Amino acid sequence: MRILHTMIRVGDLEKSLAFYTEVLGMRLLRRKDYPEGKYTLAFVGYGPESEGAVLELTYNWGVEKYELGGGYGHVAIAVDDIQRACAGVAAKGGKVAYGPAIHGGSTWIAFVEDPDGYKVEFIERK
Repeated sequence: MRILHTMIRVGDLEKSLAFYTEVLGMRLLRRKDYPEGKYTLAFVGYGPESEGAVLELTYNWGVEKYELGGGYGHVAIAVDDIQRACAGVAAKGGKVAYGPAIHGGSTWIAFVEDPDGYKVEFIERK
């Protein structure tokens, strides 16, 4: 068994796709409209779905905002250089919500936010 994807609902698919592809450097792997259900699914990731977990962005037509609730935490991404990763997000108009900072004594982390306010954690892995 392995994790295939994590689904999040987004209020503006184009803004979300721009964030995940242009700011975080993921690729749009596939996208499909479902007119009968009035929604669109877009899958983004750093590699093919056959090789690793990806994000499924679900856009329900006409829904512009969701309450994130208290159950969702974050998606974590490994980065080689956390300072450079955060600077890159900020330079592309993204929001660095926390850090970079040392956590747990030796691990560098930071949190950025996507257009809907979902948290994405960067963890530096050398």
